[in-house]
Amino acid sequence: MKRLTLIFTNGLVRENPLLMLMIGLCSALAVTTAVANGVGMGLSMTFVLLMSELVISLFKKLIPESIRIPVFIIVIAAFTTVIDYMLKAYFPDLSRAMGVFIPLIVVNCIIMGRVESFASKQSLIKVIPDALGMGLGYTWVLTGISAVREILGSGALLGFPVLPEGLDPILFFVMPPGGFFVFALFISLNLFIKGRLKTPVEAPKEEPV
Repeated sequence: MKRLTLIFTNGLVRENPLLMLMIGLCSALAVTTAVANGVGMGLSMTFVLLMSELVISLFKKLIPESIRIPVFIIVIAAFTTVIDYMLKAYFPDLSRAMGVFIPLIVVNCIIMGRVESFASKQSLIKVIPDALGMGLGYTWVLTGISAVREILGSGALLGFPVLPEGLDPILFFVMPPGGFFVFALFISLNLFIKGRLKTPVEAPKEEPV
């Protein structure tokens, strides 16, 4: 149980795909101008990652080594198509807002990296916390960055005004440079949290005189 918890928390903080591994940044910075976009993108990616890892872990012994990458891409593309059509059917506004970045989940480095390095080598019991940890780690970062950018850049949160009257939003935060600036702040926050989670180093023992 402790091992599974460690795998899950690795994706949240210690090996966060955005803040520590620095992968999947293009879509992350592109869609984080609004909280709804960040949550939608994060949960969509989590769904695709979880289902892809489950399928590939389940059938890993049946996949020939010579064609494993094409098989991985087909599996990921299948679940990406599922979530793309679900968003178009039930959340059309969100689907239009995120545009091409939902179909591009199929080439997201986070999913391909976890499928290749983890799911293809581990059991089902381990890939579930890994996929959820990585996916939710991705989601909380997107949601946090989106909230900061939407509040400061648009003066609203989920469409509701939050800035005091007379205080104008700062358009810098809804522009690409603002995204990089907020992202840098989150990297600093994650490093701080990671440092606090480390096991304290024992004080050196005094040598006898």
